[in-house]
Amino acid sequence: MLACLLVALVYGFGTARADLSLGPHEARYAVTFDDTVVVDLGPLGTLEIDSPLPWVLGVDIEVKEIPADLQAVQSSLAGLEEDLAAYVQFFAGPQTTVAEVAEQLIANAALRFGGAVLVLAVVGGLGYVLLGRARRDELAGRLAPRTGQLVGGVLVAVLVVTSSTSARPRTPVGVPASAVFADTPLEGARITGRLSGIIDTYGAQVLDVYRDNERFYDDAERAVRVAWAERAAQEERAATLLAAATAPRAGDMGGQVDGGESGPADDGAPEDAGTPEGDAAPDGAAAPTPPAPEPVSDPSPPATPSTTPSTDPTNDPSTEATPTDSGERLAGVGEAVPEDADGQAVEADLVPLLVVSDLHCNVGMARAITAVAELSRAQVILDAGDTTMNGTSVERFCVSAFADAAPRGVPYVISTGNHDSAETGAQARAAGMTVLDGEVVEVAGVRILGDADPNETRPGQATRATGEETPQEAGVRLADVACAADVDLLLIHTPYVGSTTLDRGCAPVQVSGHLHRRVGPVQHGLGMRYGSASTAGAVEGELTIGPLRGVAQMTVLRFDPEARRMVDLRVVTLAPSGAVEVGAAVRFPRPVLVVTVEGADEIE
Repeated sequence: MLACLLVALVYGFGTARADLSLGPHEARYAVTFDDTVVVDLGPLGTLEIDSPLPWVLGVDIEVKEIPADLQAVQSSLAGLEEDLAAYVQFFAGPQTTVAEVAEQLIANAALRFGGAVLVLAVVGGLGYVLLGRARRDELAGRLAPRTGQLVGGVLVAVLVVTSSTSARPRTPVGVPASAVFADTPLEGARITGRLSGIIDTYGAQVLDVYRDNERFYDDAERAVRVAWAERAAQEERAATLLAAATAPRAGDMGGQVDGGESGPADDGAPEDAGTPEGDAAPDGAAAPTPPAPEPVSDPSPPATPSTTPSTDPTNDPSTEATPTDSGERLAGVGEAVPEDADGQAVEADLVPLLVVSDLHCNVGMARAITAVAELSRAQVILDAGDTTMNGTSVERFCVSAFADAAPRGVPYVISTGNHDSAETGAQARAAGMTVLDGEVVEVAGVRILGDADPNETRPGQATRATGEETPQEAGVRLADVACAADVDLLLIHTPYVGSTTLDRGCAPVQVSGHLHRRVGPVQHGLGMRYGSASTAGAVEGELTIGPLRGVAQMTVLRFDPEARRMVDLRVVTLAPSGAVEVGAAVRFPRPVLVVTVEGADEIE
């Protein structure tokens, strides 16, 4: 029995396979027993590094889409050069791919181990029955003294078979490590074949771009934390000054109310009236939550990395955010304090929500997302879609990188966009995200509805429907679901898909992306529509990989679970220069209901 288990274990690990991606290419990963990680690029050569795996385990990586003959190599170099940005992107976060490969290989090894155990059990059981008792006793007596030799021989045979499946010649002894990879995750790598010349020619350029990318986003993360702390200190000072200015003076009875309690005189201000800029209501040691500029449309033009987002001229929201009574800033980094019916602060009950959108595989922003999520104490990350460029299988590591950006225990909810695909949705589920699919989900006490975008956009092709459903039909379907349920938030990619839901008043707030500029909050129908700018800093005609080329933004919303309404929003802005602005809190506006009485003026 022990021998069978050992054989099955060696077979399971020795034949484990996984089809994933390596940078911009699809690749097949296979476990070996040569203590080496080998990236096989066919006629271009190999890249080899010492394996970080335990024992003598190694990994063979067969990269696909490499030309089968040397005649095609020259033409492929242009393609490899075009893939430069994607390789930089991969090396900026290799740990995500490594973790995913390890997980997939272990799962495949376990499956093969189980299959081997089952086969051995069936074969052994049949042999046990067919041999009969007398023959079994005879064989047991003969083989018992040689049990150790037999087990060892079988294991050696299995090891030889499972580790000799590759026809690729091994690297000659004495091949030096490439100096190009010094101080990178590939330090110590050995290169063979024509790949060596390619690396010598282009490697320094690739690594310069890689190092610039790492430096930019490391600095961006630090800048986010510094700007957050500065805003917190600024508003704490403002809160102190406000408290001193409003403290009752001896003999001053102007602020006395029932029972001698002091407080500001009622000036008849409406409940939603904003407080002056600089006011604050901090909660002491609580970590600050960033502020956001007033809710106006971002002036930056819409764009996607490859295709300008399609917009509906009649259904798209207006980019003019009209001022409302809630448009005034509220002081305090994350301290815009709502009040209940009795005027009591309910700050501790608020649910912070971090909104990102149109990330387009810019995994460098993952560390900034993590920083804002931690500082805002976000309980949910909301992704309004277009997480990838083209929704392909090789973009799995982008999805995984953003899933890993969520602090431990913080759920990540996504509504996939027109640059994503059904495969992107499957990748997101596998990475632990909650993928909206037309049903209401409750996360951190917030009831959220959303679905995949009804359109898809692919390179060189016109935007088209993903199925038989038009955007208008998808909007009606979502409205029917929202009206039949108690929905707090509609999270979709393309804004106008939610128009019917807002017109019917079946969702109080819609959050979307797609336009690559910030819009609102602005009233549409009986609800409020808010459009997020690109968190990748997407600019038309430019790749989103590498340092920012445009302004990137994230929004922190806060939701009151008791009143079931959005309370305020804050925008965090990262500029291509590396500057970070943490805006002031802005009270989230409520929709204005207009009632028309026949023969009378409109009544609000």
